[in-house]
Order: sequence, then C-alpha cells, then structure tokens
Amino acid sequence: MKTRSMEVAGISVIVERKKIKNMYIRVLPPDGQVKVSVPDRTTNAAVTAFVTSHLAWIKKAKEKVANLPVQEIPQYQSGEKHMLWGRSYPLEVRDHASHSQVSLSDDRILLQVRGASTYEIRQKLMKQWYRTEMKTVMPEVLARCTQTVGQSPKEWRIKDMRTKWGTCNISQKRIWLNLQLAKMPPECLDYVVTHELVHLYEKNHNQRFYAYMDQFFPNWREVRKRLNREATP
Repeated sequence: MKTRSMEVAGISVIVERKKIKNMYIRVLPPDGQVKVSVPDRTTNAAVTAFVTSHLAWIKKAKEKVANLPVQEIPQYQSGEKHMLWGRSYPLEVRDHASHSQVSLSDDRILLQVRGASTYEIRQKLMKQWYRTEMKTVMPEVLARCTQTVGQSPKEWRIKDMRTKWGTCNISQKRIWLNLQLAKMPPECLDYVVTHELVHLYEKNHNQRFYAYMDQFFPNWREVRKRLNREATP
C-alpha cells in the first residue's frame, strides 16, 4: 500500500493506493481527516476529480464528525466508567502484592495491580482483559453467524483498530475484528461478524452485498447506526 497527501479544493486528503477495484472516501474522527482509498494505478487527476465530485458529501460528513461528543481519554483510575458488552461499569483499582489482573466483580470492573503501576501497564491489562472477553464469546458468535450465512472463515483474529470494526481477507478467508467491539452491545459483534462473512460471497459493498445482509441480518442498518453512534474506532 502506498500513501501520500494532497490538497483538493482546500481540503487535505490522504490518498491510499491499494489493490482494489473501486475508490472510497472516509471522513475520520476526531478531526475530520479525509482519507481516499484508490486502485494502485489511479492518477492524481482522477483522485482530484473523484474528491471534487463528492465535496458536498465530504462537507456534511466533516460537520457530523465535528459535532460528535468528545470522548474522554481513560486514565484507568478508580471511579471511572468503562464499558463491557454495552453496559457501563465503575472501575475499582486495587493494589495487589502478588499479581495483576482484571475481573468483573459485584457490578464493577476490578483492576488489581502491583505497586505503583503506570498508565501503560493499566491500559495493557485492560486491553488484555477485553481480548479475553472477546475470545470467550467468539466461538458461540461465530457458530451462530456461520450457520446463518453459510460461510466460515479459516481463521479469525482480534486487533485494536482505529478506523474499522472489521476486515476480511477474502483470498485467505481470514477475518479481523476490532477489540473495541467488546465494549459494544452484543448484537454489534454479531453484525460485524456477519458483515465480514458476507464478504466471502461478495467483495464489494454493492447491491448484491446488501441483499445478502438483508437476508442474513435484517436489522443490520439499525445495529450499524447504533454501533457508529455509540463509538467510533
């Protein structure tokens, strides 16, 4: 993948050249950065024309991103609220002499750490815990979704992604799922898994793809809205 920056109509655009067939535009939080993914050999003139033709949509998308609520950066201290499967839990941090761990106990998330732990250590422990939570539920979720869709991946992995809830490597039949889904309501994970499995039928987001989604996950539009409303990776 090749990445470069360019300016179109006064807008800074990050251009990613990939092995894809179509061009796509995304407007990313928190600052409304415009990112365009294009086929490898797309000329700068073609990119400029594509972005120019979508200026009205880009403007609306940037306004929407600007109006998103500012998300507080967690400090992993007692009293903070942290999400798990769509529910908010208070965090309690305790010193522990022998080991560090995270657990759900008495309607709170208990973060046990040894001594003067750093922010980085606490963040790592929380991410490891979310990863374990996802690994615990994934076999059941995947079994349910594969039975519905009729497609099964050869492999699935979890990754802390910033801009996508999931991806699918079609040739290797491997799906990646965003670690942050552990914070979302359970139906959001079902939706993303279904979405990636449907890509094993249809690579692109076209009418055929959406017809499959309507068949296998009829309320996917409502779940997608909720997912993107509650959090943006």
